[in-house]
Amino acid sequence: MASFFVVVDPALAAYKFSDTHPLHPIRVLNTYAMATELLEHPSVTVSPVAAEVSSTMLEQVHTSDYINAVQAAGGGVVNGQYGLGSLDVPVFENMHEAAVNVCQATLTATQAVANGDYVHAINVGGGLHHAMPSKASGFCVYNDIAVSIQWLLDNGYERIAYIDIDAHHGDGVQAVFYDDPRVLTFSIHESGKTLFPGTGAIHESGTVGAHGRSINIPVPANTSDSEWLRAITSVLPEVLREFDPQMIFSQHGCDSHRDDPLTNLNITIDGQLKAHELIHQYAHDFASGNWIAVGGGGYDLHNVVPKTWTNLLAVATHQPEKATHSDGVEVKWKSFSSGWNPESEIDRIIMQVRKEIFPTFGLPADPNAAF
Repeated sequence: MASFFVVVDPALAAYKFSDTHPLHPIRVLNTYAMATELLEHPSVTVSPVAAEVSSTMLEQVHTSDYINAVQAAGGGVVNGQYGLGSLDVPVFENMHEAAVNVCQATLTATQAVANGDYVHAINVGGGLHHAMPSKASGFCVYNDIAVSIQWLLDNGYERIAYIDIDAHHGDGVQAVFYDDPRVLTFSIHESGKTLFPGTGAIHESGTVGAHGRSINIPVPANTSDSEWLRAITSVLPEVLREFDPQMIFSQHGCDSHRDDPLTNLNITIDGQLKAHELIHQYAHDFASGNWIAVGGGGYDLHNVVPKTWTNLLAVATHQPEKATHSDGVEVKWKSFSSGWNPESEIDRIIMQVRKEIFPTFGLPADPNAAF
């Protein structure tokens, strides 16, 4: 029986701002083409978009005024107060329908796992994490991630961990669930001091009723593989163990790559592969294997995005031997529990995050201290 579910639908290419816009659907189509062999494995079910996102479901994440503005913009009537018609989010014909279809693709993957039919599901065409309840932002019209997480909450899930490794802060998902203790949001991203959207500071840790449920690790420009992975592993697994999620939902934007034209990090395809592997392991360790993964940012359309997402698909479908794309870099990092260096900028950031978050879970911030 097939255990892994992958949404493959060329219709997702309709989410296209222009031929020259950075978020070009060729990224997704190239991934489908590169991953053909692993998608043909008998353990993998490939599906087109099958779920329906109703207007009621969309209105649980986005305001009705904003949805109306998107529909009008797709017909040529643009209201700029909603972030539509900007350089980041230019309008295009049938924008509403194309954006809803992205939500439906991610919901198709979500329901495949939630219904108990599959252990992992992936939609590389999703991951529009910047869309706000009443505003388009950062190439994102509707927040497919938030729509699917809200569907999970509405269908009995009580603890969902959202992990975002895009170079940009996962601000839209954080905003939707900032006061909801049922959703843990984790984002490691280039600091808002040097990159859009300018948010994601350590102190953005949730409201009183959900303090500690929003975790942000803002890393400096030029952060390397070893520093990036040290930061992830120094915070995330301990929190996940305490949070005990029923589902892990992850966004795998690959614009953290050193060659990405829009960001300033120094991560390689090899480092990104390690992150995919870690998240996969966390799903098995802490969420009974329940894992939904989506794509996200990434603007080196041919040399990076399809390669790292093909690696992700290989990991998520338990075909690690097919995760062959590489920058030829050996990736190693040290455990934070072995000691931390206050002279290291990344270690200082890690310790600040641990001090902000760990006490809310009854964990000691200092890995070597008695609590």
